[in-house]
Amino acid sequence: MQLIAKWKRRFAAKMIAAFVIVILIPAAFTSASFYWVSNSTVKNNVRESSVQIAVQAADSISYILNAGSDVSDLLYSDLRIQNVVKKQSGASENVREYLEDEAYLKSVLNNIVYSSSFANIVYVLKNSEHGWGSGSFSRTKLSRYNLEAFDWASEAKRRDGGLVWMGLQDDRFSGGGDNTELVLPIARVLKDFDTMDNIGYILVNINGRKIVEKLEQLKLGETGRFFVADSEGRVMIDADISRIHRLVANDELLRNIVDNPYVEFEFDDGGVPHYGVKQRLSNGWYIVGTVPVREITQKLDALNRNIASSFAAFTLAGILIGLVIANYVTKPIKQLTRQMRLVQQGDLTVRSDVHSSDELGLLSRQFNRMIADIDRLMEQVREEQKKKQDAELRAIHHRVNPHFLFNTLSTLRWLIKYGQTEKADQGMSALIRLLEANMGKKGNFVTVREELDIIEKYLAILELRYNRKFRLQTDIEPAAADFVIPRMLLQPLVENAIFHGIVPKDEDGDIRIAAARTAAGLAIEVRDNGIGILPEKQVVVRSVEEAIATGEAGIGLRHVHECVQLYYGPGSSVTLRSEGGAGTTANIVLTANAVEARGDGV
Repeated sequence: MQLIAKWKRRFAAKMIAAFVIVILIPAAFTSASFYWVSNSTVKNNVRESSVQIAVQAADSISYILNAGSDVSDLLYSDLRIQNVVKKQSGASENVREYLEDEAYLKSVLNNIVYSSSFANIVYVLKNSEHGWGSGSFSRTKLSRYNLEAFDWASEAKRRDGGLVWMGLQDDRFSGGGDNTELVLPIARVLKDFDTMDNIGYILVNINGRKIVEKLEQLKLGETGRFFVADSEGRVMIDADISRIHRLVANDELLRNIVDNPYVEFEFDDGGVPHYGVKQRLSNGWYIVGTVPVREITQKLDALNRNIASSFAAFTLAGILIGLVIANYVTKPIKQLTRQMRLVQQGDLTVRSDVHSSDELGLLSRQFNRMIADIDRLMEQVREEQKKKQDAELRAIHHRVNPHFLFNTLSTLRWLIKYGQTEKADQGMSALIRLLEANMGKKGNFVTVREELDIIEKYLAILELRYNRKFRLQTDIEPAAADFVIPRMLLQPLVENAIFHGIVPKDEDGDIRIAAARTAAGLAIEVRDNGIGILPEKQVVVRSVEEAIATGEAGIGLRHVHECVQLYYGPGSSVTLRSEGGAGTTANIVLTANAVEARGDGV
């Protein structure tokens, strides 16, 4: 019993339980095998059935076409019909013989139509004035046309007795009304067998409606259809009369009809896969059937759905069982994973509460000890880093402050030496106010608003020093005014603008300071209207960092660059741009980091 209890506490034992799900693999393999076999069987049966329908349809349509060609052959070989046509109709001296010929020809044509199930109307035509026909043939309608102008007449002559097959159309010569008889015409020339000269035309009109009914009776899926096309892909027979004598609209289907030697093919119509089958007719045309693939595979789809449903049911049962087991096994792992992600994001206060007696419990306890140790080490590092940064900033200020005081005291000494005691007094007062402003700030950081207050006091000293007016213009967004920056970050840029830019012009000057919050932090611009950066100092325009490395940057610019690099994140920068005589612009981009959260920031 102790061994069993120990085995249950093992993580490996829990994982073995999860592997029971593998029983689904044989079920999946069996379902897939059955699907592949049934898929092949159903597809073969469907294709054989479709081909068989096309073969039967081709036989049925060919029978009708053959009936029409037989009628044409019968008329073509009748010698008495040839003799009647050769005679000058209406010009015979023997009226009785003329009437007998007329009666004979009309009787023959009517008997042919009565005895044929598919020959609807039969014509023997000599020219536009003379012709004979069965049923309601109208010579008046015949006289409206020039037979030689018809394309079929030219083709019949070219074939010299051969048959000319035409697509479905309305009978032109019937006296029963216009566009009342839908027929499939077969034309050929009538020859005089004695001289083999062309003496007229034979036109057999097969009943077009019966052919269309035959096509409509054929079923290929639910929406599939059959039509007849010639060897060049023109539609000759179709239930939709508007398609007659036009090339098949789908290019892929057209190629399969004309060039593909196989009776079965597939093509795409408007993004929908289609199945096609064709059979050659007795006159060289093709009967073509098309249907969306999904319609002829409905039985296969139903079989697939049954297989999928059965497999889904077994899979769902397996998943439910697996979820119960997996949840029991992986819940502690997921909990540890979530806590590790929090640690990765910087939260070292998380602790795992997995208290099981297996390996996961041991891992949880070790994890908690590790995080506690890391938290202590990180706190030590943060404290040491803060002390280091404060020391570095104090060192920078200790370097800049003497520089600033030296320049200011030199100015006061110059004023006293030359007896300008009043200005010296004003300068001393301004220095005192400036020192008071600096001494009143705790820590190494001030807001942008406080820095501008110091700069205004500093400009009062510089105006005394250089005996010039320095106008300060500010454009500070409200959100930027409280942004925390190192003390004296902007003052060196203002001093450089006056000393190197405005003073050499020997006139009053303007300084504009703008600040705006950005998505990442703060953007500051300090611009003057001085002489700009001299050509020999252009290295600072190319790269402030390069100018500092080569010793061509002054103390003030070095102070600004080091403060930005020390306290702000990646993407922070100090850049200068200048045009001769148009002043200099300094741009500072600050990417906010932990500085704003420091206790000594504001």
